[in-house]
Amino acid sequence: MSSRNPTLILPVENQVRELDAKLLMACVAAERGFDVTLGSRTYVHFALPFIPRGVFVAKSLRSISTLMFRLLSNLGHDIVAWDEESLVRFSSSEYYGFRYSPETFAAVDRLFAWGEDDAELFRGYEGYTGVPIHVTGNPRMDMLRPELTGFFDDDVRTLRARFGRFILVNTNFPFVNPFVPELALLQPAADRDGVRVGRTGRGMSLEFARGYAAHIETICRHFQLLIPKLADWFPEHTIIVRPHPSEDHDTWRRLVSHQPNVEVLHEGNVVPWLLAAEALLHNGCTTAVEAAVLRKPALSYMPVTSESFDYPLPNSLSHQAATEDEVRAKLSAMVEGRLGEIDARIRERVFAHHLASTDGPLAVEHVVDTLLDAGYADRTPPRPPLHKLALGWFGTNLRTAVKLFNMRRPNHRNSAAYHAHRFPEISAADLEARIERFRRLLGRFQEVRVERRSRFVFRVTRPQPQALASRAASIDGTGLEAKP
Repeated sequence: MSSRNPTLILPVENQVRELDAKLLMACVAAERGFDVTLGSRTYVHFALPFIPRGVFVAKSLRSISTLMFRLLSNLGHDIVAWDEESLVRFSSSEYYGFRYSPETFAAVDRLFAWGEDDAELFRGYEGYTGVPIHVTGNPRMDMLRPELTGFFDDDVRTLRARFGRFILVNTNFPFVNPFVPELALLQPAADRDGVRVGRTGRGMSLEFARGYAAHIETICRHFQLLIPKLADWFPEHTIIVRPHPSEDHDTWRRLVSHQPNVEVLHEGNVVPWLLAAEALLHNGCTTAVEAAVLRKPALSYMPVTSESFDYPLPNSLSHQAATEDEVRAKLSAMVEGRLGEIDARIRERVFAHHLASTDGPLAVEHVVDTLLDAGYADRTPPRPPLHKLALGWFGTNLRTAVKLFNMRRPNHRNSAAYHAHRFPEISAADLEARIERFRRLLGRFQEVRVERRSRFVFRVTRPQPQALASRAASIDGTGLEAKP
């Protein structure tokens, strides 16, 4: 890949959660002069030695990213980051050891925050180095703005035609119901404790991880008891169970296999599902924050509670139920129109502290403006010394070889099956169709183009003016490209 434009690298880990928002950011960046690499995080990492030096947008600051941050730096890429998970988190100070590390904080040039609460979290970390923090909001929230919810109109109509009236149940139990067993929070160990903290919980103390896993396991069991009953309580509704992207979905399929009005699905962005649903049932899910922005009724089922382990934000933006009887009563009130969204004063107060860019310029505009203000339109990150460049090139390609080998191993965290689960195959034509939706809604991005660079990696760019002029000259009066 080569370009005279500045390079922006946007990796996507979970397609259904991140792709639409990052594609919007790619369009804004391309319109402002960036050459954007967008695609599966795994395959973007594979391509890094062949991408021109630029700005890499990281989605987390965990210690497990230390090696990749070092390789990025050796290859000459600058790193900026937000914490994809920090909007919805437990309140214990253990979060710092779990999600941050001094090495990753030292590697980033800028931090982007969901809101003031997130910025305070960054500043409160003992490893915070004083790197600039920009309260921009997160691109995922842009997709919930009134000017962009029309992006999902066709999907909403399709869902309503397919399922009729439905209740959406989001589960959030990957630590105890993982798609890949080695990604469970607790792993067997041959010591006196018999368990250790697994890779997904690295940075947590064993004591905290054991308590956290036990708490989540208890809530998961209550949901497993509740969901079959929902099918009986609401026979005129479809119950849609949407597991977390990293969960084992077959656990839920087996649970409801004999109930005709229950579907276990994880298709597409959650936004159209929220828009089409009559109510959301969850415990501690980011989806509840999204539902509050969309002004859809949400109910948090909280059969047990913990000040240390619960996620306060989504639960505070939802009605709450502690028992199955309360769930039945409140969901009935929601589908009958007697119980709607939470009090507007609560919602607005919470949003003011936690979510920036809910009106005015989009979060993606603020992020791209920040990069331009930092001078990335006018400069490429400096070429590293030759020995560092060699280390980066060799290290990244060695890492790729190991990952490709592990992709062939069933049940490995890098298996091809798990990658396909998180990032299904997608075409450039599909991305172009999504960009066309943005064009229709926002009246912009007319010159933005997308092309496939490899199986899971794409380039989003605005061609140079001379290229556009050449193409315009080849178009006849019908709007079709003239044939030679």
